[in-house]
Amino acid sequence: MLSAMPPAREAKEKSGTKSRRSGDGLTYASSGVSIEQGDRFVSMIQSLMRRTHGQRVINIPGGFAGMFRLDYNEKLFKRNYRDPVLVACADGVGTKVKLASAAGKFDTIGIDLVAMNVNDLIVQGAEPLFFLDYIAVHSVDPEWLMEIMKGIGEACSQSDAALLGGETAEMPDVYAEGEFDLAGFSVGVVELSRAMDSTRVEAGDVVLGLASDGLHSNGFSLVRAVIDHAGLDLSQRYDELDPQRTLGEVLLTPTRLYARPVVKVQRGYKVKKVVAGMAHITGGGLAGNLSRALHEGVDAVIDQSAWEAAPVFGFLQRHGKIDDEEMGRVFNMGIGYCMIVRPTFASSIREKLEKSGERVSVIGEIVKGSGRVKMKRRG
Repeated sequence: MLSAMPPAREAKEKSGTKSRRSGDGLTYASSGVSIEQGDRFVSMIQSLMRRTHGQRVINIPGGFAGMFRLDYNEKLFKRNYRDPVLVACADGVGTKVKLASAAGKFDTIGIDLVAMNVNDLIVQGAEPLFFLDYIAVHSVDPEWLMEIMKGIGEACSQSDAALLGGETAEMPDVYAEGEFDLAGFSVGVVELSRAMDSTRVEAGDVVLGLASDGLHSNGFSLVRAVIDHAGLDLSQRYDELDPQRTLGEVLLTPTRLYARPVVKVQRGYKVKKVVAGMAHITGGGLAGNLSRALHEGVDAVIDQSAWEAAPVFGFLQRHGKIDDEEMGRVFNMGIGYCMIVRPTFASSIREKLEKSGERVSVIGEIVKGSGRVKMKRRG
């Protein structure tokens, strides 16, 4: 296994595994693990990792773990935390990795990995600090692994998170040739008094929906079942979907990164707590995830006609003959992130988000209730 060492990765052999022997004896390479390929991959990504490092990352060449300065020297940094709370999460991209392998396209899956983590992190009101990745493979192929790492590095930069380290595990006995899996780990920080608390949500609050960029990274077991059932071709362009891109390219559109615009909005209101709750819309759909931001005294009433979902959702529903309830339970259906905000600030927050490049709709309101999300369609 290749052990990740901030600020770079270091390839090293784990004890208890098959090792080199002299003469005609067994070698680690003959068992399917190439230390040389691992070392080559490590050297290739060092500069990529350093590009995501700011002054908070402490350089420790040869270290066995990364070091990150949590509080700041006031002369060097803009602010100190009075009561900092660490926020951490771990996530992967599910079976979307199998679609990436089938399409031979690896330049977006790393973005998905970072997004699935940092989008969860910011729901608690936190700002991302750093990110670590875990890549498990049959064998190290530096060329396509670099495509994954470039996506990870790009997404970390866009989320203002340092890529602090990671692990690349070469396991030919576990993964078949061409197979791989990804996992990510993200850590952030929030001022305790600013952390999200569902008890702040009140009747009259407004629900803002930030548009998704397609499927993101949930429901891909069902997606792959639809492809098989309908005999769809990942390399084909479908006019009803997107005549400019292949089906594989559409399905592999990466998860949108909401961290920078959402954190920016939060920083704009240093005294008033104008954001009452947030939700990252992943598996379970809009209703299943938004309900996690509510307490038992309120409901969220969502108008499903308030936004237009991307064509990919209707495309999959038609070809898979999937009913509406199942679609809404599995997929985000066009809304990737929700913010519950005070009504008097809804317009200004929407404007700030749109200036940051988000596509925002007022999709609902909070009413007295019992902690449920009610999906309705006007007209």
